[in-house]
Amino acid sequence: MFDPHLATSSYYDRRFNVQAIKVLPGEYYATQDDTMIVTVLGSCVSVCLRDRYSGIGGLNHFMLPHDSSQEENSVIAASGRYGLYAMELLINQLLKMGAIRNRLEAKVFGGGQVLKNMTFMNVGQRNVSFVFDHLKKESIPVVSQDVLDIYPRKVCFFPKTGKVMLKKIHLLHNNTIIDREKAYLHAIDTQPISGEVDLF
Repeated sequence: MFDPHLATSSYYDRRFNVQAIKVLPGEYYATQDDTMIVTVLGSCVSVCLRDRYSGIGGLNHFMLPHDSSQEENSVIAASGRYGLYAMELLINQLLKMGAIRNRLEAKVFGGGQVLKNMTFMNVGQRNVSFVFDHLKKESIPVVSQDVLDIYPRKVCFFPKTGKVMLKKIHLLHNNTIIDREKAYLHAIDTQPISGEVDLF
């Protein structure tokens, strides 16, 4: 069955010598292989979830906590662009692959204040507050985090080992990240819904 939220962009990462999957806003990916999952975050948040014994793990990437125009429990209107559904997508996929819920642990990244003219929305802060509250309700411990601040981040997650490589992007050579988030926020408004961290 086709899953429109499942990341499909794969490439070979020469720096880490590993097959990699790139996760874009509204997407997620889960694996039990030696695959690296990569995403770049501005005000969006990603949660790296992993069964600490089996090594089954995955990552999501969402822009807003939930769809304020819909009931929070409306599965019909659910979309990976919203944290509430993005978390359910990832957790359910991990459980289908054999992960055990009470062995899940989380690492949380993102929520940077990168959209300077959109501070009134507090997008990053809202995402961070939502995800910590949601993980607490799900009884999933947060073992590592790097959130808020003003910088975009590149996250490379290795589910098999649980290792995360994090790079804060202090100097943007272009506006790709910011433009992507602005476009994504616009799309949300206008389109119908169809452990340790290493710096590098």
